Amino acid sequence: MSAKAHGSRGEGPREWIGGPGFPYEVSRVKIFEFAEAVGDANPAYRDVAAARRAGYPDVIAPPTFAVVMALPASVAAAREAFSGADSPIVVHVEQRFEYSRPIRAGDVLHGESEVISIREMRGTVMVTARTQIRAADGQHICTAAMTLAILPGNERSDQAPHP
Repeated sequence: MSAKAHGSRGEGPREWIGGPGFPYEVSRVKIFEFAEAVGDANPAYRDVAAARRAGYPDVIAPPTFAVVMALPASVAAAREAFSGADSPIVVHVEQRFEYSRPIRAGDVLHGESEVISIREMRGTVMVTARTQIRAADGQHICTAAMTLAILPGNERSDQAPHP
């Protein structure tokens, strides 16, 4: 597998890659569904009155909600970096989020992702992508860093798997 450098520390020009589904409009329903899926019962994620009592204009999203934008954008950036690879398999390994403010219902989010590092570990290529998530007015909301493992796909689909 070979990779194209995309803004990797000191390597080549910085190229931004927007993942699929941008812009992303955040709704109360999506926040509620996400909070349910991760098992977080915080009332600020479900009830407008509770969110307002906590100082927010509307319900806010759990901190890991940013993965809704960061994962597809990071995968798109990783696939672009490995455009010569034959159907690579992408596995989510790690994520980190740094917030300027919480994601809120009604936000229209835009994201840009770039590959910031590529390294090989025991035959697996580890790609770290950084996604900047901003509101429609350009205000920074979150920076998400995600590490993905890129596994080689099947080089030949007509070849039977080895036992």
